[in-house]
Amino acid sequence: MMPAHETYDVIVIGAGAGGMTAASVAAAEGLRVLVIEKTAFVGGTTAWSDGMVWIPANPKMKEAGLSDSVTDAVQYLARTVPEPANAGLRAAFLARGPEAVAYLEANTEVRLQPVKAYPDYYPERLGATSGGRVLEPVAFDGTRLGAHFVRLRAPLPEFMLFGGMMVNRLDIPHLRRIGKSVRSTLRAARLVSEYALQRLRSPRGATLHLGNALVARLYASLLARHVEILFSADVEDLSMQGDRVAGVAIRHGSRDRLIVARRGVVVATGGFSHDAALRKRFFPAAAGLVSATSTSGTGDGLRLAATVGAALNTDATSPAYWVPASLFRRADGSRGVFPHTVTDRAKPGVIAVNAAGRRFVNEALSHHEFVLAMLRDGKGEPDRPFYLVCDRQFLWSYGLGRIKPFTRGIRRYVASGELIEAPDIAQLAAQIGINPAVLAATIATYNDDAKEGRDPEFGRGSTIYQRHLGDISHKPNPCVAPIARAPLFAMRIYPADLGTAIGMKVDAQARVLREDGSPIAGLYACGNDMGSIMNGNYPAPGITLGPALTFGYIAGRHLAEGAVVAASAAKATVEL
Repeated sequence: MMPAHETYDVIVIGAGAGGMTAASVAAAEGLRVLVIEKTAFVGGTTAWSDGMVWIPANPKMKEAGLSDSVTDAVQYLARTVPEPANAGLRAAFLARGPEAVAYLEANTEVRLQPVKAYPDYYPERLGATSGGRVLEPVAFDGTRLGAHFVRLRAPLPEFMLFGGMMVNRLDIPHLRRIGKSVRSTLRAARLVSEYALQRLRSPRGATLHLGNALVARLYASLLARHVEILFSADVEDLSMQGDRVAGVAIRHGSRDRLIVARRGVVVATGGFSHDAALRKRFFPAAAGLVSATSTSGTGDGLRLAATVGAALNTDATSPAYWVPASLFRRADGSRGVFPHTVTDRAKPGVIAVNAAGRRFVNEALSHHEFVLAMLRDGKGEPDRPFYLVCDRQFLWSYGLGRIKPFTRGIRRYVASGELIEAPDIAQLAAQIGINPAVLAATIATYNDDAKEGRDPEFGRGSTIYQRHLGDISHKPNPCVAPIARAPLFAMRIYPADLGTAIGMKVDAQARVLREDGSPIAGLYACGNDMGSIMNGNYPAPGITLGPALTFGYIAGRHLAEGAVVAASAAKATVEL
């Protein structure tokens, strides 16, 4: 269906977390809003993500009895984002992030809760916290969306059980203890029973967690405010009225239409992870073409904004947020990309090796730091191979990539080449093209120290963040154990991105800027279309969604305040 009106107060391009936040806030402030989405679904990459939102000194921390301050956050960012660029935007984020959380809780369906034990990525640095700055979405019942549930982008199949069941991070330890603990077995039985009942009415499980819950809550907020969402539509141009962005030209099906935006247009199309030309321009050659993001992120917003003079923020230390990923083929023939964020790398009994068969990184570092080490080790060479190597005990206990723990039937993974299996080190090395003597020496050196829970070469397990990602039940080091029980396994991993850090320059009101620093009237940006306020650094979990929600909120409020100012001016003119 085409939009019901020719004129709206606000038009938002893109139905990801940032765009829907801007739309829901503008609608909550009484504005008529239209959201235009190029795909058939809401959610973008957020729908696939863990949904973590990093907001220092947020009100939920205080409610949970956790202490934090903006001063501490400033100190932490000074040591993890040392570049002066975008200091003003970071200050705006720290000042208004808590405000955004409180506003969304009071005026929308968004509900967030603090993750009490999730450390910042560099917990040894001044100002870091051990938890609480990270917020996660409260679980959401997808049936509340009614017939609109089918418009919610589903999570990646690899992150669901039984073909459609989501679990939260607190369920995972219980699922690992099925048959070993009465409490865990009963909890797992309840989850599966609830899922079975839900599948009688829904195409997948309706108990939503992680990023899917966040997207669903934002979507529900839009539906509650009767915000129109135009799906499968392309924005072909921004229309101008003098030097002001005044609307958009769209193509929907075979029809073209010009829609007016009285207040302004918010660009939130998800960055350019899947645009080959922009990747070639900004990414290092060694990064390749692998992305763990939604394929809809093709740089549409950047190209639209460029036509009206928008400036790009290209000062980022890194052009993207990185994650190691493995590749595979699904049963339907589609290519899968599995992001190795927290499920396997830091667990005890696996190492990462380079093309020479040597370790090159502390495997328990953040996913971003891990890939930076890959890029350094690759010395600019594209397609340089890297592998995760483990034994059968590790594979059974923790899984590897999309292979879940306690998987008995691994033959299909081996047959496809996704998982490489060998009875000993020499044959494993031969299969992955590595010198057997070097790989054997690497594993022997690692094992000698791992028997005592040590890793003198890289210090794995030396911080609370690393231990948080490990297996707390494994002693003495949650991140270190020998690789000893044949057969051995290897899985190739690639540098991949979780989103782009280069985007439009904006001011503290989320207004897009020209090269001379002046704002383009009527044009706003948030999410990955907005240049990284962290300059491409990744100091903590949720540092993409935290700014996305905050600057989406800022844009929505500023658009509404503009409407109030305009109304007041009109009233004053009449009175005169």
